[in-house]
Amino acid sequence: MSTHRPDLSQVLVSLMKGVTYRENDELLWHSLVELQARVRDHVGLLGLDLDLDEAEGYAFLRQRPMTDDAPAVPRLIPRRPLSYPVSLLLALLRKKLAEFDATSGDSRLVMSRREIVDMVRLFLPDTGNEAKLVDRVDAQINKIVDLGFLRPLGVAGEQVEVNRILKAFVDAQWLHEFETRLAAYRNHATAETGEGQAS
Repeated sequence: MSTHRPDLSQVLVSLMKGVTYRENDELLWHSLVELQARVRDHVGLLGLDLDLDEAEGYAFLRQRPMTDDAPAVPRLIPRRPLSYPVSLLLALLRKKLAEFDATSGDSRLVMSRREIVDMVRLFLPDTGNEAKLVDRVDAQINKIVDLGFLRPLGVAGEQVEVNRILKAFVDAQWLHEFETRLAAYRNHATAETGEGQAS
C-alpha cells in the first residue's frame, strides 16, 4: 500500500495557476492543508498571502496589502477592474448565497440563467427588448464564469453553480452595506435610462 507524500512544488504551482478546490483534487488539497505553514512562508517572499478556507474547501493567493514600512514588491496578481453590471451581478449573487445558506441545508447553490436574468432585471435600464436584455446578462454571466465565481453545469450550461469562493471576495462587511450599494445601482440605472431617452 503506497503512502501519500505531500509535494510542496505541486501545491505551489496549483496555487500560482489559480484557485485550488478540495473537490477537484483531494490528495492535492490534503497536501496543501498539511503544508500550509511552509506555503505561507514561500508565497510571503513574493508579497502574497494564502487565503485558505478548510470548511468551504478552497484556497487562493491574495496580494498582500502595501505598508509604509515594507519594501515595495511588484504586483504578481493583477487588479481586475469590474464594470458596473458585473459588480452588480456579483453583489446580487453574494446576497443570494447568504440567503441560501440561511434557509437551506444544501451546500450547493445552483441557478438557471433565466433566474439570474430575472434577479438582475430590476437594476438595469429598461430597453423594452427582452432578447437584448438576456444577451446582455448572459455576457455578464460568462464574464463571472471566467472570473471563477460561477461554474456552468451540463452540456448547454443553462444552469450554473455559485462557487462559494465568492464569499471571500464579497465579505460580510461589504454585504452589510448592500442596501446602500443597491440604492446607488438603482440611481445609476435610472441615470442610464434618462440618458438613453435624452438621446
